[in-house]
Amino acid sequence: MLLYYITNRTSFLGTAAHQYAALLRRVADAARAGVDYIQLREKDLTARELERLAHEAVQAVRNNSPITKLLINGRTDVALASGAAGVHLPTGELSASEVRAVWHQCTDANPLVGVSAHTMDDVRCAYSRGADFVVLAPIFEKVNTGAMGIGLEALRAACAGLDSVGDAVPYHCRFAVLGLGGITLANAPACIQAGAAGVAGIRLFQQGDVFETVRRLKEL
Repeated sequence: MLLYYITNRTSFLGTAAHQYAALLRRVADAARAGVDYIQLREKDLTARELERLAHEAVQAVRNNSPITKLLINGRTDVALASGAAGVHLPTGELSASEVRAVWHQCTDANPLVGVSAHTMDDVRCAYSRGADFVVLAPIFEKVNTGAMGIGLEALRAACAGLDSVGDAVPYHCRFAVLGLGGITLANAPACIQAGAAGVAGIRLFQQGDVFETVRRLKEL
């Protein structure tokens, strides 16, 4: 089961400096707790500010876990400069194959590339363009915004590789679909039962005891 923590430092209390420090502590704790992927998603920062934070987050992950991988949201240049494991691409931006082409001009390492998806077409497109995994959202209604979720049936269809008329989509067996959006400890089991390879979230991993959260999720 894959666990994916997506950061948002502005949800922490205090000054900007306190939020910055709190985020790095949470990244370190999440890595030590056993989260598989962490996406640094601080889109309001300048490139220089993001690169600085990314360097520190990469070090926090390396100091606390041999397996956790840090991805940078939408910035291949920052990911490369900071030594991150890869990038997470918003829907409709660069393709995973384009990211890999840029990446391989700079290093022999192969990047981990995740992609956001909101529809079955997005999932198929991400797969065909070389993504390692997709994050399908929102599965459940988002309480803070009132946005309606697409539901578990849509997640089940995406995980099974089926389109709206039941035709099979030829996923590679290693292509993972993760659920995002309103995920809690209470409804995460339903996502796994629907076929999801794991779950992603901000509040799920950023609030409360991340060690207990990961322990309970890993038991599913």
